[in-house]
Parts: sequence; structure tokens; C-alpha cells
Amino acid sequence: MLYDHTVMRRVGIIGASGYTGAELLRLCAQHPDLDVIVATGDSQAGTLAASLYPSLAATYPNLVFSEWQVDLMDGLDVVFLGVPHETSLALVPQLVGRVGCVVDLSAAYRLKDASLYPHWYGFNHDQPDMLARAVYGLPELNRDALVGAELIATPGCYVTAASLALAPLVRQGIIDPIGVVVDAASGVSGAGRALKHSSMFATVNEDCSAYGLLDHRHTPEMEQVTGAQILFTPHLVPMNRGILATCYARPAAGRTPTTASLLAALATAYAGEPFIVVRPQSPSTKATLGSNSVHLSARFDERTGWVVVLAALDNLAKGASGGAVQSANVALGLREEAGLTRVGVYP
Repeated sequence: MLYDHTVMRRVGIIGASGYTGAELLRLCAQHPDLDVIVATGDSQAGTLAASLYPSLAATYPNLVFSEWQVDLMDGLDVVFLGVPHETSLALVPQLVGRVGCVVDLSAAYRLKDASLYPHWYGFNHDQPDMLARAVYGLPELNRDALVGAELIATPGCYVTAASLALAPLVRQGIIDPIGVVVDAASGVSGAGRALKHSSMFATVNEDCSAYGLLDHRHTPEMEQVTGAQILFTPHLVPMNRGILATCYARPAAGRTPTTASLLAALATAYAGEPFIVVRPQSPSTKATLGSNSVHLSARFDERTGWVVVLAALDNLAKGASGGAVQSANVALGLREEAGLTRVGVYP
């Protein structure tokens, strides 16, 4: 397929002053086909982007965060939403049909069952039609549906890691979908830019803690994508970016996997995928830092009978803004890898 790089796609970023917004600005700066026209950030309206994020100064020396106004979005090809769930719920109906494609990074349109929202997210979802129109933004598992999509629900960061690790093995009938355990650790940036005691340096440094025990809101999303019953326990660790998910499952009845067969199953499932790396070596978060790549590995423990699948990714890149750009590329008919790197920053 030939791509027309002479026509720049006009981009709006709503919530550009947050961490995912800053990451979207970084990715758009290196994208050959995307041109940021509007960047709103109500809490930082009037602030020079380079003052808040000096890392953006070379490419956006004069960009000032503006206040949200729907008229600013007219004529844009794609609008990214990096705002809270209920804010997205209010904005999306105003944008769909007004712009070419809306890519929402919140959870407002991820769950297909509207009845799950009050329990897991604390609000009632009153847009069943819009929820049905939303396309789940995980190209490796849902690419065909993304072509020409008008509304994309970008997956949660933990969900991206766990789903890419588990979904092929569930779909191929290799692991039992009942009683799967996902134990995952995330960097502090996953909590966002807002000042919170739980994400302050003195709280996080030299500490590792579990949270969201038995009721983390990403649980139903993981189950929706993988088709498995999942017990999910997230952990906060003292690093800026990254997720390492360690997933445990029993083999399906009648299946006798080996480490080699598990690795082969993953490699076959993701053959040709530009951002998926399957290796015998245990994945590390630093290997994916700043990239859109996901590193996967697997083991079968003959002694205990457990299957172990591991995934590492950058929670702000592939786990959020990078995944959003990848999905937008598919929806807009652009080269899927455009603006995204497969190489992590090291050391």
C-alpha cells in the first residue's frame, strides 16, 4: 500500500498537559503525517508547554495550552482525549461526527457491558449506542475493526500487557481460562501528573506496594479482552515508566505444553507484528523504555504444572499514548509504525 505523506493529518489533543498528553505531543513531533493544531489543558490553560515540559521545547517552543472549546476541533482529522473517564463521557458525543476520528485514552468506552461501569468506575454509562460504536484499540488483536473507526477506546496499560500475554494462549485452547492470575508492577507515571500522597517521591522511593486488591478497575477489561477469569493484583514500584506483568495459568484439559511450545505459540500468533518481541529471555521494563514494543516470554513449570507468561512494556507509550497513535494510524490508513519506535532507550 502506498501512503500519501504530502497531506498532513490535523490533530487535536484534549488534556495535553497531563503525562499521556505530553507523550502524545512527543510522538506527534516525530510523526511524518500528524500535525498538532490544538492542545488543550484546562488546568494549565495559558501555560507555555515548554515551561511545563522542557523536553518539548525544541519542537513546540511557542505552543500554549488552551482551554477546551468544541469549535476548536472543527475540521480536525483526529482528536486524542487524555482526560478523566467522566470527562470523556461528556466530550465524545460532541466530537464523534464532527472530527474524523476520536481516540479516547480513558476507560469511558472500553467496557462493552454498560452495567459494569457503576461497580468498577463509580458512574452510570448512559450512552449504549456510542459504547457499541467504539472500537477497542489493540491492533494486534483487533486490527481489522480499527480500519476507518470513528471512535477508538485505547486499552488500559495493565490490560495491554496482560492481554497480549494471555489472549493467544486462551484463543488457541492452550491454557484453562478459569482461575488465571495476573501479578503486575507499574511505574509511578501510571498514576498521572496530579499531586497525590501515594505518588510522591518520599512515599514511593524505596517501597513496593500492592493496591486495588481484588477490585482493580482493569479486571473486567482484562476478562473482556482475554476471555479468561482473572485475579489481578497490581503493584506500584519506584520507577518512572514501565509495566511488568507476570501471568499464571493452568494448562487446558488434555494439553501438555512445554516452554518451547508456549514460546512457539506466542511467536506464531504475533508473526509479522512490528511491536511484539517474543524471546526466551525474561522481559525487562527498561528494554521497552520510550518504545512502542512489548516483550513477551513464557515458561512451563513441570514441577507445579503452571504456565507462566511475562510481558514488559512502557506504560505511557504502548500502554497509553503509543498504543493510541498506533490505533489512529490504522484508522486513518497511515503506516501503522509511523511516529513510533521499536527500540527502547538504554541505559
